[in-house]
Amino acid sequence: MVDTRTPEQRRRIMQSVKTKDTGPEQAVRKALFAAGYRFRLHRRDLPGSPDIVFPGRKKAIFVHGCFWHGHDCPKGRGSKSRTDYWGPKVEANKARDTRSIAELESLGWKPLTVWQCELKDPDALMTRLLTYLNAPEISIDKAPADR
Repeated sequence: MVDTRTPEQRRRIMQSVKTKDTGPEQAVRKALFAAGYRFRLHRRDLPGSPDIVFPGRKKAIFVHGCFWHGHDCPKGRGSKSRTDYWGPKVEANKARDTRSIAELESLGWKPLTVWQCELKDPDALMTRLLTYLNAPEISIDKAPADR
């Protein structure tokens, strides 16, 4: 399928796509702040520059757009135009995401990915976020034996 936009129109559209402070990211931040959580944003010194960071807890949240990061949902379906461009681009994004998460985990951080489509059910998303943030640092299974 051929692109229905002129190159100039496509260029303007792509330039308007943000990498920080996106709508989904702001919705997650607003919900967390309303629940009493305080956090840092876009820590460039961490792998992948997580969108929301809780330094004291060593937890980081990535808020991903389903299309841009190849999520397996209706919003994440690939483009029908310029598949030779979009296919490799989305695959590279997915590979980078996997690499960033692995690097964070190797540094002792606990990352979480929130997908754009999860915002459709704010209650379920908030439950997931609270479970993630309130999880004990040391599980019973991994507790030291000398207690």
